[in-house]
Amino acid sequence: MNFSEWIQTFFLAIIQGLTEFLPISSSAHLILPSQLMGWDDQGLAFDVGVHVGTLGAVIFYFRHELLTLAKAWKRSLSGNMDAEGRLSWLVILATLPALAAGFLMGGLVDLYGRSILVIAGTTLIFGVLLAWADLRRTEQRTTESLGVRDACMIGLAQALALIPGTSRSGITITAALMLGFDRQSAARFSFLLSIPVILGAGSLKGLELYQEGNSAHWLHVGVGTLIAALSAVACIHLFLKWLDRVGMKPFVIYRLLLGVLLLAVYFAVPGSAS
Repeated sequence: MNFSEWIQTFFLAIIQGLTEFLPISSSAHLILPSQLMGWDDQGLAFDVGVHVGTLGAVIFYFRHELLTLAKAWKRSLSGNMDAEGRLSWLVILATLPALAAGFLMGGLVDLYGRSILVIAGTTLIFGVLLAWADLRRTEQRTTESLGVRDACMIGLAQALALIPGTSRSGITITAALMLGFDRQSAARFSFLLSIPVILGAGSLKGLELYQEGNSAHWLHVGVGTLIAALSAVACIHLFLKWLDRVGMKPFVIYRLLLGVLLLAVYFAVPGSAS
C-alpha cells in the first residue's frame, strides 16, 4: 500500500468511528470522499473491520452496564425480574423493528436509497426534526421509566435509519426526546440499541465476505479497525460529557450545512447523481 492509501484508511476509519455514534449520519460522510476526492471503495473486509471496531468500542465503554444487564436478563429467565432485567428485554424489543426492516427492505434501500440526493434530503429533514425535538424536550423521564410503548416507538424510529442519511443515533435520540426523556437517558439508550444493530450488520457483511472469499490487505484492515475503535470510544465519552452543556444545536447546524454541501455536490459534480 502506498502513502495515499494509508491516508484514506486513517481518514475513513476515523469518520466511521465518529459518525457511528454522533447524530450526523455516517452514510452522508462516507459518500463525500468518493465524490469529492475520487477515492475508491476500501472493500468489504475494511467495511467489516471498522464495524468490528465501533462495536468493540461501545461494548468496552458500557462494559459494566452491559454485564449488569446480562446478569439481570439471565435472572429474569427464572422469573426474577428487576429494573435492569426489564431494560434488557426492552433493548431486545426495540431492536426488532430495525431487524425486520433490514430483512424486508434492505434490497430496496440498496437499490434506490444510496443517491446523494436522498442522503442530502434525509440529512436535512431529520436534522430539522432533531432540532424540534431538542427544543421541545421536557426531560421528565429517565430509562427507569422506559416502557414497552417507548421501546416500540424508539425501535420503529431506529428502523428509519435504514434510509441513508437519517442517522441511527440521531433518529433514536430524537424519538426519545419527543417521548419526554432527558438527553443523557436518550443518548445512553441509543448507544445500547446500537450494539445488536452493529452486530447484526457486521455479521451480515462478514458472511458476505466469507462467501466471496475476499482477499484483503489485512494490515490495512487491522489498522482501520483499531483507529475506528479508538475514535469511537473518544466520541462516546466526549458526547456524553458535553451533551447537557452543548445540547443538539451544534449537530443540527452541522447537519444543515452538510445537507446543503451534498446538494451542491449533487448539482455541481458530474456523475454524482448516481
